[in-house]
Amino acid sequence: MKRFFLLALPWLLTGLWSATAMAEDPGAEKVRASLKVLVPHLEVDSVSPSPIPGLYEVAFGTHIIYVTEDGKYLVQGKITDLETREPITENHLKMRKQALLKRLDEKDMIVYGDKELPYTVTVFTDIDCPYCRRLHSQIDEYNRNGIRIRYLAYPRAGPGSPSERKAMAVWCAKDRKQAMTDAKSGKSVPYEDCDNPVRAQYRLGQDFGISGTPALILDDGEIIPGYVPPKRLRAVLDRHKAEMGKN
Repeated sequence: MKRFFLLALPWLLTGLWSATAMAEDPGAEKVRASLKVLVPHLEVDSVSPSPIPGLYEVAFGTHIIYVTEDGKYLVQGKITDLETREPITENHLKMRKQALLKRLDEKDMIVYGDKELPYTVTVFTDIDCPYCRRLHSQIDEYNRNGIRIRYLAYPRAGPGSPSERKAMAVWCAKDRKQAMTDAKSGKSVPYEDCDNPVRAQYRLGQDFGISGTPALILDDGEIIPGYVPPKRLRAVLDRHKAEMGKN
């Protein structure tokens, strides 16, 4: 979607003004109507006033853009409050990612660790990724350090790839946790076709902006890219919690 807007930006900027003339409702409704005319397939989740007068925040998926109230200009970028140093756009994006995480059903994940553990980290993983395998080989140590791991599939090679097929084999196995361990150990997991969430999770990873694995997602939507050893991750989580408590 980001690529789409970069490519489409010139005609969006020239077309928003003329499209607005077709919309009679002011403010947010005018912005929504303009975008609907110009980008019919775009599913806008919300349109709300930004901290800048006359500029509206348009949110869709895990993306945010800005459109002027008169429908004349579209702005891509991040807003920061220079007085308070608050990264407004970044915080709103985190909130959207956090909401997406809360809507996920754990029955579609492969989870290691009890809910009573103090921390839960959601991990986009690839079966063949070396650092994903290293992380998985220490899964018990993560649990001992108070970290619950929830796996989402992210076959880096994309739909139709051997990596995706391996992920589907794991998610379709009767014992997903054992199948994941076998696959991460290089063992072949028999493929059985089933209704599985692998491709949907891959698309979710793209929405999150995931480009590599493992990708660790904290409860507040913050992303930690790459492998982090268990003890270091616990220290990161403790520090993050303390910083969040100050805000």
